Amino acid sequence: MQNIAPDTRTRYRERLSPSLWLLVTVALAGPMVALIFVPVGSTIALIVGAAVSALLVVAFIFFTPVVSVDGQVLRAGRAHIETRHLGRPTALTDEDARQARGPGLPARGWHLIRGGVDGVVVVPNIDPDDPVDTWTISSRTPDRLAAAITASQA
Repeated sequence: MQNIAPDTRTRYRERLSPSLWLLVTVALAGPMVALIFVPVGSTIALIVGAAVSALLVVAFIFFTPVVSVDGQVLRAGRAHIETRHLGRPTALTDEDARQARGPGLPARGWHLIRGGVDGVVVVPNIDPDDPVDTWTISSRTPDRLAAAITASQA
């Protein structure tokens, strides 16, 4: 018997979480909030400051976008597109990635750019009905993301 179910396995998944330095910076908001509550009581100030720090760090991690290739669908944050509408992906690092994120960023493209993430994957959109020309996606492992997109197109 032939299996006609579509392939829906996850080929690639990456959470574009913030850098450690950004999380430390966000956590420093807790002591600042604690200073506001010192006149109420030092114990209350300590508890509120710790709670604010913890909540902000968890929120920054939880609300970061996820890039994934599930079956024949590329998901980048809240956007998604079937990989059959995409051309050959290009994985870029170092100076090429900086160029693609900055001066070479197409105006009619869709972008998921995250600070602190060096690599970029640029994928042309070959769907003639879609006004978006390219997808530019930050990735810590752009070669793996490009390979997953290519594998899902086969």
